[in-house]
Amino acid sequence: MFAFAVDGALTAIRSGRVDIVGVVVLGVVTAMGGGVIRDLLLGVPPATFQDWRYLAVAMSAAPLAFLLDRRLDHLARPIALADAAGLSLFCVTGAAKAVEAGIGPVQAIVLGGITGVGGGTLRDVLMDRVPTVLSRDSHLYAIPALTGAAVVVVAAVAGAAGAWPAFAGAAACFALRAGSLRYRWRAPAPRGGSPPPPAAPPPAD
Repeated sequence: MFAFAVDGALTAIRSGRVDIVGVVVLGVVTAMGGGVIRDLLLGVPPATFQDWRYLAVAMSAAPLAFLLDRRLDHLARPIALADAAGLSLFCVTGAAKAVEAGIGPVQAIVLGGITGVGGGTLRDVLMDRVPTVLSRDSHLYAIPALTGAAVVVVAAVAGAAGAWPAFAGAAACFALRAGSLRYRWRAPAPRGGSPPPPAAPPPAD
């Protein structure tokens, strides 16, 4: 959640269109939005409003990003990897909660994906731009989240017990997301229209 809030706050800062209030709000929305959407769709009180620590973590990360701003540029890679780890955790916990609620497997996979990408999507909508998960110019984001959620749900349907499905789902999500950052993977785009800008070369190890 901390990494999501930092990413949301930095995105808001880079836009040059918001003040510190906007930075904090967008950071909190990015960190908590996916879980709130999931819980509302499940018809249960949002978990983020039942434990003050969720909000405390999100609200502490956003001001930190505001204060440090450019000093975090050299930490872009660790922040991106932390965001990938957060995406992995959110998608598997979201899918597991949906399964526990007794909804269908397909719906559980979708809710797992929403838990991971919903906050960033809300952030982009509030900033009046095409959500990152829908942009042809972005690296894989929704696909890793849905993959991680699918691993958890398929394991649950198969009757698997223990923590290994969650670990396997998180590992699959993280591997896909980290690989897309490293190798500039993108989802297939429809033919026609203007092509996306050329991908930058992968960073040197």
